[in-house]
Amino acid sequence: MSFTVFLGNLPIWVTADDITSWLTAENLVADHVKVIRNPETQESKGFAFIEAPNQEEMNSIIRRFDRAPLEDKLLRANPAQPPKGRGMGMGTGAPRPAGAFGSAPSGPMGAAGGPGGLQRSRRGGKKHRKTRPDGPPSAFAEELAKAL
Repeated sequence: MSFTVFLGNLPIWVTADDITSWLTAENLVADHVKVIRNPETQESKGFAFIEAPNQEEMNSIIRRFDRAPLEDKLLRANPAQPPKGRGMGMGTGAPRPAGAFGSAPSGPMGAAGGPGGLQRSRRGGKKHRKTRPDGPPSAFAEELAKAL
C-alpha cells in the first residue's frame, strides 16, 4: 500500500531539500521527496510528492502542511491519487494489440490520420471529416509521420 502525499501550490523555488528540512523541523519522517519539474526547463511545476513510511506519518504530514501559508499562498496536502491513463488506450498503459478496436491502419499517418480522413469522435458519435488547413504539413507532423 502506498502512503504518498501530494503537496501542491508550492512556489517554484521550493526544492526537495527544502521540503525535507521542513519535515525534519517538524519531526516528521519521509522516505522520499520528489518535486515535479518541467522536463524542458527544469522549473518546478509547483507540486511535489512525499512518500511516507506508514499511514500515521502520512496523515501527520497532511495535517501539518494542508492549508499552511507560504508566500501569500496556502499549501495543499492530501493523499496522492493514482496516475490517470493518458489518451484513449485501454486505460492500463499497455500497448494495444494489432487489430484491436479503434486502432488505425498502418502507414505514415494511417487512414484516419491523413488529410481529409474520417475520424470517430471521442464520444463515439458520428464520423466526421477533420478540418485541416490546406498547405504542407508542419515539420513536427512530418517527423511524427516518420516515427510512426
